This record gives sequence, C-alpha cells and structure tokens, in this order.
Amino acid sequence: MITLLLALLLAVPSHAAAPTVKDAQAFMDRAEGVLETLGRRSAFASWAMATNINYSTEWLAGDADNAYSAEAAKLAHEARKYEKLKLPADLARKFLALKLTVTSPAPPDPKDQKELSDVKVWLESTYGKGKYCPTPDKCKTLDDLEDVLRSSRDPKALLDAWQGWRTISPPMRPKYQRFAELSNMGSRDLGFKDTADLWRSGYDMTPEQFSAELDRAYIQMKPLYEALHAYVRRRLIEKYGPDALDADGLIPEHLTGNMWGQSFENIYDLVAPPKSKPAFDLTERLKAAKYDELKMVKTGEAFFTSLGFEKLPATFWERSMLTRPRDREVQCHASAWDVENGQDLRIKMCIKINAEDFVTIHHELGHNFYQRAYEKQPYFFRGSANDGFHEALGDTIALSVTPEYLKTIGLIDTVPGPEGDIDLLLNKALEKIAFMPFGLIVDKWRWDVFTGKTKPEDYNKAWWALVRKYQGLKPGNERTENDFDPGAKYHIPANTPYARYFLANIYQFQFYRALCKTHGHTGPLHRCSYYGDKAAGKQLGDMMAMGSSRPWPDALEAATGERQLDATAILEYFAPLKAWLDEQNKGQTVGWKAE
Repeated sequence: MITLLLALLLAVPSHAAAPTVKDAQAFMDRAEGVLETLGRRSAFASWAMATNINYSTEWLAGDADNAYSAEAAKLAHEARKYEKLKLPADLARKFLALKLTVTSPAPPDPKDQKELSDVKVWLESTYGKGKYCPTPDKCKTLDDLEDVLRSSRDPKALLDAWQGWRTISPPMRPKYQRFAELSNMGSRDLGFKDTADLWRSGYDMTPEQFSAELDRAYIQMKPLYEALHAYVRRRLIEKYGPDALDADGLIPEHLTGNMWGQSFENIYDLVAPPKSKPAFDLTERLKAAKYDELKMVKTGEAFFTSLGFEKLPATFWERSMLTRPRDREVQCHASAWDVENGQDLRIKMCIKINAEDFVTIHHELGHNFYQRAYEKQPYFFRGSANDGFHEALGDTIALSVTPEYLKTIGLIDTVPGPEGDIDLLLNKALEKIAFMPFGLIVDKWRWDVFTGKTKPEDYNKAWWALVRKYQGLKPGNERTENDFDPGAKYHIPANTPYARYFLANIYQFQFYRALCKTHGHTGPLHRCSYYGDKAAGKQLGDMMAMGSSRPWPDALEAATGERQLDATAILEYFAPLKAWLDEQNKGQTVGWKAE
C-alpha cells in the first residue's frame, strides 16, 4: 500500500507545466472564436438600441455588451500567462489586440462589470434621447439646434441653441466619474496604468511616443490654423461688432456655426472672400437634381465601384437606416456598421439633402468598403492599420469630390476656373483645418481624466482650458462645475476614442496626394479627382485588405510610399490659401491669449 501511494505521489507533477507557443496558439484560436460570436451578438443588440431606443433595447444592448466585455477581460487576463513567451510576430500582435479589444475593459468583479455596462448604456442613451425643452410643450433635438447654428445670424438665437444643448449633459457628470473609475479598474487588471495608457498602446509605439507624435503633427499645421482663425475672427467682428469678441482674441464658440466649434464651414457666407460669388451651391444642385436619401447613398457607392470595388450587398439597402423614423427615438449620429464580418454592412444616418451629408455619406461608406476588404483576415486583424486609417478612408474619397467630379456625375454643368480656387479652398479649410485642434482636445481631456491629472471637481474647467489653448475659442456664456460640457459631445458619453479623427485628418491628405500621383495628376493638388481610376483603387484596396495584420507604417507605406505621419500634404493642398490668408491678415493680430 505504501509503495502504491508513493508511486501515485511521484506521478503528480509538483507544478503545472510551463506554457508553450503551441498552447498560446490554441488559446488564441479559442479566444478569437468566442469573441467573434459574442461580438456579433453585441453588434445586433447595439444596432437595435441605436435605431430604436427604449428600455428593452437598452437592456439587451447592455447585457450583450457586458457579456462581450466580461469575456474579453477574462481572456485578456488569462492571456497574461503567455506574456513571457517569445511568440511569432503575428501571434504576439494578436495578444496585444486582445488586450485592446474593448475601450473600457471590464473590472474583475462581476458586480463592477454589470455596473460598468449599465453606466455605458445609460450615458449613450441619455445622449441619444437628449432634447432642449425651453417650454414643456416645445422640445428641440440636436438636429433642430444644429439647424439654428447653421443658418441663424441672430446672436441671441445662436447662444440659446448652443446653451440649450448643454442642458442635456449635467446629469451625466457623476455617471461619467464612475465610468472612469470602473474603466481604470479593468485597464489596470490587464496590466495598464489606466485607460489612457490602454488607449495609447495601439499605435505600434509607446503611449508617450504617440502623444508626442500628435503634438508634432499639430505644430506642423498650427500656423495655417492660426492664420485661418485670425481671418475668421476679423470677419466675425465685421458682422457682429467689436463687442462680440474681447481683447483676448478668443472667438465665442456659438458664433462658429457649429455646436462644438469643430468646424467653421457653416459661416462661410460671413467669411467668404470680399466680392466673392461661389460658382455653385452644392446643396441647391442636389435639390434641383431631385436627389433623395437613397440617391445620395447610391452616388457615394458609385464612387467606390468606379475604383474597381464591388457593389454593396443587397442587405445593405434593406437594413440600413437612412432617415429619422417618426415613431421612435434613434441615435442620428452618422455611423457605419459591420454586423457580421463583411456580410452584413450598414450605415445609420438621418440624411438631409445638403452638401455636408453628401460628403458624410462618402466618409461612412469608406468604413463599409474597408470592413469588407479585410473580411478574410483573422478576427483580431479585422480592423484598420490603426483607428485613424479607418476614419481617413472615406474622407480620402471625399477629397476627390471636386468640381471636376461633380461635373462628371452631372451635378454641375461647367468646371469653374482657377479664379474660384480661393473660395473652394477657404470652404474646405473651414471644415478640415478648423477641426484639427478639436481633434486633439477631446482625448487630451479624457487622458487627463483617466490618469487623474484632471480631478472630477475640475472637469469643466479643464475642458475649457483646452478649448482656449488649442482652438482659440471660449464659451458663449459663463460655465461652472455645475455644467458638464464635455458630455454634450457624442464621443464622450459613447466612449469613442477621438484621436483617430485627428490622425485621419492628416492621413487622408497623405493618401489623397499619393493616389493623385498614381492617377498622373498635374497642377494644383486640390484640383485632383481620381474618380474612375482603377489603378488608384487597387493601390487603396491593397492597403485596406491588410487590415491590422501589419504595423501601421507598413500599411501607410503600401498606400503612399511614406512611413511617418506627415502634415506636409495638408500644407501643399492649402498652400494657395495660406498665401492669401497671410495677405488678408497683414496688420492684424494673429493668435490669442488662452489665459
């Protein structure tokens, strides 16, 4: 008996065998399969909530999100036992992707997991249902208020709309504080310092290097933004009088024509070059040509098919939401969806027949065509090289929406001569260049919240400090810590990282310049349209098909021949405008006082 017991004891290993690369591969195969299934369920539930906001769909979306997030966190925690292995590059890349799967990882405690999921759904649905009700029987949606900012030139009406939308966000403040705490718990459980560290770890460089890259690119184009800001400020003073702007040089945000001052394009009529007469109004042309919502999207699709891409699947047209329904609450914020790995592509928009939505449609379809291009990649490589690439893709197409293109598709009769170039470039700069500083501040604010640099009692103060420093804007009226103005921007309550949009604004010009070179374009860069060029389409498609399987410099090189984020393509595109702005700003103060 003693001999038998001794033999049994000797047969039991004193410790578990060390994991091997083969074990790591088997684990990863299982993780990809599990998360793909849960991700599909979450996508369907999220779509149901976004297109029909009610208690039941919120519950379903929250439950599905919780299931996915909890499993992703569990798998990511389990994966830590393979960290010391020397893994093949592709497998190591998948392990990092697993850790970065969710933007707010679930904490280890199931109760905390449930709370995090509930808070996330509450924040997003609160934004989606948000309305400004000046009287109990008269409520205005964000669409309504944006229409005021877009078209009114009454400062009181503008301020009322601007301030009114910000009444939806103060209740979010304590929820957002708790969200940040819970998200940090999950991030630390995965080995990150906090959620800011996690967010900045997906760019094939250290978080510190990534932040420095953004600042470097911003400095490259800052003189162009400052020149545009000075010119716009002077023209607004001409419209609203010197009392509208103080000596600090900051522009009141509600006068910019945009709810967050992230674009100045809606005040083009106020800042257009003197004696300028635009050659055409695209919104008017769309309406005159009897474009409806469907034709707007079909036209966007046709640009991609002209480059050699296949048409969108029939289910896209059956399942997308293109208009605001009258019978239910929905999230109208435009977004593109890949519900089932390239087999079920959709967009969600409340389309209006105007130039802005015409361009937005090209942008959103860029997501869909990108999603389908990498559908054959393994689960963890089904994404863009980094998230900025995804946002840039559609805008690269939109840059090609030039007068030459509009004439080709019959929206204008003749292409304006070079005498109208400043008008066109100024209009584009009011959108693209005005956005650049805003593209930085959203995540700069959140990174400081996640790291604890910005305390909950200073949320609003920190937000406006960044707005003043980078955008040169200020609030339309006094703001206090009773307000929560960051929450009035969709991407904050929706927990959508925003640095991607800053990156995209630079990448799109790099992509565009490279495709125009392939197209053989000569002359000013801003006049190029590669519509119908299948060689340019293949160049773009080859990069898209890589998904996230390679470091982003490799993907950038495939599309452009370059390996670094570089704003010189923006400067080349807007060079004629910069010279014109410098001439207009002679004798004027350029810049502002942020403090």
